[in-house]
Amino acid sequence: MTTQSTSTSQAPASPDGLDSIFRPKSIAVLGVTNTLGTVPHDIFVNILTTRFNGVVYPVAPRKRHIVGVRAYNYVTEIPDPVELAVLVFPGAVCEKALQQCVEKGVRAAVIISAGFREIGPAGLERENRVKAIAREGGMRLIGPNCLGVINTEPEVRLNASFARAMPDAGRIAFLSQSGALCTAVLDYAASKHIGFSKFVSLGNKADVSEVDLLRYLAEDPETSVILMYLESINNGRELMKAAREIAGNRSNPKPILAIKGGRTAAGAAAAQSHTGALAASAEVCDGVFEQSGIIRCQSLEEMFNAAQLLSQRPVPRGSRIAIVTNAGGPGVMATDAAISNGLDLAQFSDETTALLKAALPAAANLKNPVDVIGDAREDRYGAALDAVFKDDAVDQILVILTPQSMTNITTIAQTVCDIKDRYADSDKSLLCSFMGAKDVAPGIEILQRNGVPHYILPEWAADAMWRAAWYRQWLNREVTQIETLPVHRERAAAILDKAPDGYLLESQALEVLEAYGFPVVPSVLTQTADEAVAAADRAGYPVVLRVVSPKIIHKIDVKGVILNLKNADEVRKAYGAMRDNLLQHVKAEDVTGILVRHMIPAGKEIILGVNRDPTFGHMLMFGLGGIFVETFKDVTFRIVPIRASAAGKMIRETRAYALLKGVRGEPPSDIPSIEDALKRLSQLAHDFPRIAELDINPLIVHPQGEGCHVADIRIRLEQP
Repeated sequence: MTTQSTSTSQAPASPDGLDSIFRPKSIAVLGVTNTLGTVPHDIFVNILTTRFNGVVYPVAPRKRHIVGVRAYNYVTEIPDPVELAVLVFPGAVCEKALQQCVEKGVRAAVIISAGFREIGPAGLERENRVKAIAREGGMRLIGPNCLGVINTEPEVRLNASFARAMPDAGRIAFLSQSGALCTAVLDYAASKHIGFSKFVSLGNKADVSEVDLLRYLAEDPETSVILMYLESINNGRELMKAAREIAGNRSNPKPILAIKGGRTAAGAAAAQSHTGALAASAEVCDGVFEQSGIIRCQSLEEMFNAAQLLSQRPVPRGSRIAIVTNAGGPGVMATDAAISNGLDLAQFSDETTALLKAALPAAANLKNPVDVIGDAREDRYGAALDAVFKDDAVDQILVILTPQSMTNITTIAQTVCDIKDRYADSDKSLLCSFMGAKDVAPGIEILQRNGVPHYILPEWAADAMWRAAWYRQWLNREVTQIETLPVHRERAAAILDKAPDGYLLESQALEVLEAYGFPVVPSVLTQTADEAVAAADRAGYPVVLRVVSPKIIHKIDVKGVILNLKNADEVRKAYGAMRDNLLQHVKAEDVTGILVRHMIPAGKEIILGVNRDPTFGHMLMFGLGGIFVETFKDVTFRIVPIRASAAGKMIRETRAYALLKGVRGEPPSDIPSIEDALKRLSQLAHDFPRIAELDINPLIVHPQGEGCHVADIRIRLEQP
């Protein structure tokens, strides 16, 4: 564990000092009242009644005592040292109260009070002043505007929150930016006997952030899995770095599951860009979380279903599952859900089949899913589970029970728990789905009390098993390095460093890509029809005409692209028609010229893009290209720079991958050339922070071995 830092510098926050929040020896609650049912009263009473293993002092001006405990007018009057202060004064008073805490030598504070940045500019100024006081005083600060913190360790037992009850102890840590959500989560978890190691309401994150807490929990021996609900991310790259280190620690892996409320912010200018428009969506978080090993969930149900399984040690070893059921229908449902989620039904060995045949009646199904028949009692369940546990081809086991007149539910539940204990040293996971409500409730109670993950529906169990298998696969992945490809950076810099903010001309953008090794078809910028014909003759027919203008972003909208011109007459005629049409949309002086180039052969159209996200920095995008990119949104994202293996993963994560592999007799596309282009684009964006948006749409991909070509490019520059 880390210790309190006594530095008073303005250095960035670190996890140092968090022991004073979670394991304090003494606490002062500032702003307590004797009014039942109020936050100030309930927090103080919670600390007292949950048997906090330390000293607690109420600070309540003009009060003699609070629930029989002597009160003090000011924290500075307390005769003994105070390690943690919990502030429940009105927001306007917290500034003065925190200053007194600094004078007292308090090491950390939790500000429950609202009235800060969430109320507007005046509140933000107040929050900044409070933050400065804490930083100058060497204090760590949770909040403001939060529910509080809970630590269930038996030697601490701290409930410095206004939650209704102290949760059970467990292996799950929960961090939330929403205080209201915290109370709902605690109630939900209590109903399922889900315990917590730590429970933290982050509030406005004036000081302590999710990154600080992740690093603290990484060293917490009580925590096996970390859950987060985030509404904003202050430092996306630091979050990724911390998560990757913690979730990817193969000697002590701690899975991280997260729900991200809202969407990543996007600037107003991003509406001009396909990549920018798509980067405002949830796909960004999907890519970022996948890159850093965070398991993204859409709901609390998904999160806690997976957390119950992942909190068991060790982490499930793979995706091969066995199902043991006393009813055929639910077994089929579970199988369908498992296959849909990308799990595999384990293929039993001959030894396993022999064991099942010896223990089960003739009518039983010995293949996976194993049907022990509706009249099964604990002996059949025990024998079936014993057999599949011994099979090396099985990674995870799901037990399904439906209540029938002869089913001894509680005895079977206890048998499942006994089997779990018998194979405690196994690296296989065991889950249950006792289907129903009233009849199966006593059995569910036994399972949950004994730490066996339980799910009302088999589909929920399958979803949890898939998430566990995904995490195991990510944990076992090959960790590659970031490649540096040979490029002509100086040639690109000569354009990008001198250009003003805004869109580059297409001819400039093409030269930048060519400098970075992209497959660019040679083109000529022309000013007259005669120049265009001469350029077309040199390029070879058929050719393409493309308008170049700083005022025209989407060329198709103004008929600024004409394809497949087969001879000089067609070029001359098309050139004149394009010029006449363009003058209906822009002034003549706003047309820089018309590019002429050889027409790229047909192929699959994809999009590569870059968008500079305010939270994560440069985001690299891959997806289905052409005019349908924003309609189908078949895209995936990664933070720049990407590692060598990331390009291939980005491609495989999209539906477009099936098309690129070849369908209905079509040859496969040149996927390695796409991977190369993604790596080069990542390097370009990393080298030049001024690139705010970049679209290569489409990149035309030819059959395997024939490469790809840039068909259209847009680059927008903006100071970072």
